[in-house]
Amino acid sequence: MSAMDISLPRLTISAPHRSSGKSTVTIGLCAALSARGLKVQPFKKGPDFIDPMWHEAATGRPSYNLDFHMMGAEKILKSFQRRAEGADISIIEGNMGLYVGMDIEGADSTAGLARLLKSPVLLVIDCHGMTRGIAPLVNGFRGFEPDTKIAGVILNKVKGARHEKKLREAVERFCGVPVLGALPHREEMGIRMRHLGLVPSREEEGLLPVISEMQSIIAENLDLDKIIEIASSADPLPAQKKEETVIPEPVVRIGMAMDRAFTFYYPENLEALRAAGAELVPFSPINDEILPKVDALYIGGGFPEVHMEALEKNVSMRKAVKDAADAGMPIYAECGGLMYLCGSIAWEGRVCRMAGVFPYAIKMSKRPAGHGYVLLRPTGRGSWPIFAEGIKAHEFHHSSIESIGEDAGFAFMVLRGGGVDGNHDGMVYKNVLAAYAHIHSLGTPGWAPAFVDLIRKTSMYTGKVSY
Repeated sequence: MSAMDISLPRLTISAPHRSSGKSTVTIGLCAALSARGLKVQPFKKGPDFIDPMWHEAATGRPSYNLDFHMMGAEKILKSFQRRAEGADISIIEGNMGLYVGMDIEGADSTAGLARLLKSPVLLVIDCHGMTRGIAPLVNGFRGFEPDTKIAGVILNKVKGARHEKKLREAVERFCGVPVLGALPHREEMGIRMRHLGLVPSREEEGLLPVISEMQSIIAENLDLDKIIEIASSADPLPAQKKEETVIPEPVVRIGMAMDRAFTFYYPENLEALRAAGAELVPFSPINDEILPKVDALYIGGGFPEVHMEALEKNVSMRKAVKDAADAGMPIYAECGGLMYLCGSIAWEGRVCRMAGVFPYAIKMSKRPAGHGYVLLRPTGRGSWPIFAEGIKAHEFHHSSIESIGEDAGFAFMVLRGGGVDGNHDGMVYKNVLAAYAHIHSLGTPGWAPAFVDLIRKTSMYTGKVSY
């Protein structure tokens, strides 16, 4: 190891296909290792918001996304090293199957991420209905891209001692990788599911007992000492140049919607706003009667449809948000935030009124109306400064906007993805920008400074709290 290399114990948790138990294993492993007194730094491959919330609840540390489309390989390396250096071990949860990605060569797959980070991989296998056939599966995954280091196998959904014995014998006889444990066949340990995956941990009232159950099952059934040993065997990484972030004294105050309806925020986005000079002031569109004294609003994603009765009931807050928008307050909203700013939400035979900043109706559907990575090009419309020529983002929404007018103003052309109408995204009204797309500040670094700059340039900004 050269003086420019750095040792960072780490593991990537993946599987042959989705719904194999990656999240259960990752959450339980994070909790079990944390219970041993280790500082566990979690990461999530891809753009998902929900799994990282569970990681954070299990470790007490924010979980950071590592996404090729929005960030690129160089920024992934820098972000990973920056977060991992303060931890005893890093756990990276993959997404989809190990080799699944948009790139036919697999550079953006979980395996590609593991190779980039030189991370050993633990393969979680759904063993339902499987015995000796596990051996060719494991060998196929090991041989497909030999540079991907599959360092161990975790057996999931094992029916009993006899089933486990057959699986272990097959792997040990034919595959040459250790079996690190076997998890019994059972339901997903109390985790409720929703149309985008797990229910966000910030909505889950029984959170601690669920995580405690995961922790116990993982600690009882996996070889934690061997897992720690594998993580410690990871090859050193080339040290990245450190970029110190100086947090200045706040010059603006941004109200951030944060309650059980609005939970989707990347930690880096919040850090970027603070670095640009913003103080973030949480408020609840469900529970608070009035807005806090702020200069702007940031309304992230979430599940407003699930809580639409509570949002509708809070008439004073809906009116306050509408009045603020009409008065020219800068507002940035993503997905669930866009839905809240529209006139109403219709779901499962019910219709509830929302803030009404945009006079459009939202309709929920069982199938996704937009799902995947998007590429946006600014149109130049609206008061928001152009914070990137080409914006790489992602979307995942089961809602669509009904009867949107031809005269609607949009901030973005959609070059890839769905957006609002298949061609546009980013509805604008005065100083409001509301889009289905979720951006990441590491991929769109001009976003936070542009937001703060707009706030400072609006007539509402006086250098002091003005609302």
